[in-house]
Amino acid sequence: MLKICCSLLLLSLLSGQLSANPGVKVRITQKGLEYAKEVGLEILKQNMEKEHFPDLTGHEKFGLGNVEYNISRIHVTAVELPSASISLLPGSGIKLVIGNASLTIDMNWNIRTWMFKDSGRGTVHISKVFVTAIFSTPLDNSGLTSIALTSCRTTPGDVDIKLNGKTGFLHNFFIKYLKKPIHRTLVTNSCPNIRAGIQLIDGDLRSPNAVMQIDDLAEVDYSLSGLPAVFQRFIDLDLKGIVFPAGNHTDSPYVAASFTIPDQSDSMLYLAFSEYFFQTSSFAYYTTGAFNMTIAEETCSYFNINTEIFSSIIPEVAKYSVTPYPVMLKLMSTEIPTINLQQDSFTVEIQGSVEVLAILPDSTTQSLFTLNIAANTSISLNIFDQKLMGSLCLNRIQFSLAHSNIGSFEVLLLENILSYILQTEVIPSANAKLSKGFPLPNLANVTLTRPHITIVQGYVLISTDIHYKHYRRRETTC
Repeated sequence: MLKICCSLLLLSLLSGQLSANPGVKVRITQKGLEYAKEVGLEILKQNMEKEHFPDLTGHEKFGLGNVEYNISRIHVTAVELPSASISLLPGSGIKLVIGNASLTIDMNWNIRTWMFKDSGRGTVHISKVFVTAIFSTPLDNSGLTSIALTSCRTTPGDVDIKLNGKTGFLHNFFIKYLKKPIHRTLVTNSCPNIRAGIQLIDGDLRSPNAVMQIDDLAEVDYSLSGLPAVFQRFIDLDLKGIVFPAGNHTDSPYVAASFTIPDQSDSMLYLAFSEYFFQTSSFAYYTTGAFNMTIAEETCSYFNINTEIFSSIIPEVAKYSVTPYPVMLKLMSTEIPTINLQQDSFTVEIQGSVEVLAILPDSTTQSLFTLNIAANTSISLNIFDQKLMGSLCLNRIQFSLAHSNIGSFEVLLLENILSYILQTEVIPSANAKLSKGFPLPNLANVTLTRPHITIVQGYVLISTDIHYKHYRRRETTC
């Protein structure tokens, strides 16, 4: 009944080994738990109102004989849950208290004694029902985190029965014999039903893979790096938050630094992505060659690049090539781009090279010169369709001569044309890739509402409320 709550608590389950510091932190606040409670209770009401219960058959002592009864076609027609609370037990788990609940049940009944018998329809109203349940997150035998019902207590309250049948004057006599099995069934089945539901939820949460595909080149591991930490006002979950080349979970050269989410409670959920998370992303894409790019005459969007253009800037090119030849630019990242997160600032330092080659008539290439590139870029972030998306902006760039086959020349002369090519070809290509986004940690049937992104020193913080849509019924909003 608390699928969303349990989903939040066991976000991105299935961690194999525990590491010291996480790449991503998730905080669920009391506000988030309150919303989870409301959604869970609504789902509980819906499920109970459509559920049909097994028949009750038995007997009760009656003087020198027995009263045999059969209660069939039992179904709930109304459920009221006027009072419920959810609270955190530091170091332990979650406590749910449902108070003064009531439900109305329709049924067929049949009673037989050695003296008489009767049957008909009946209505049962059960009130003042109290349920207290405590959930914990222990490790199972495989070393994985699970969700478990550690304690449960039901107080059934009052049972009021109204019967319709032939011998109406005897109904009050029958009612006391029907109350006992109904009362007993409520007491004995409530907690086992809750436990069975929790086991189903636990199984559902173990099914998804915590490793999510970003694109054809990379994937991210959002599995837990440690046990959930339960405090008085919130639950913290530490996720590995590491990005790998797709299908190649090699060790990253980086080590996650510790960081702490500020003590805030205005939002239901907080997601913090550390500098380590983005640095492993940079490493994964660097490893796969994603930062390398070739620009040729047929792919250049705004003008044809050839030796004649470069000859007009650098006379040495004209001496080398009298006949204009098409030109190819091969850009390569020579080092892993460095991520730096500061207050309201997300910068990426890129070290690379650009080789300028002439394409000869026989389709072979001849290298003209190679320049070193040192670029400072910034990234702005937004969230769309449950993904963290970025947009790259070039702040400044420096070129230096690395190698030349046409002799020495003044590199400053090339900065304008090369900067223009980077702005019109490279940056748009990078932004097209960044617009595909990073998938956020997955919550079944949950979307983020009104997310807000803050960049602070060492991490990016997303504060958000959530919206849950139960796939069987109409939407419930916060």
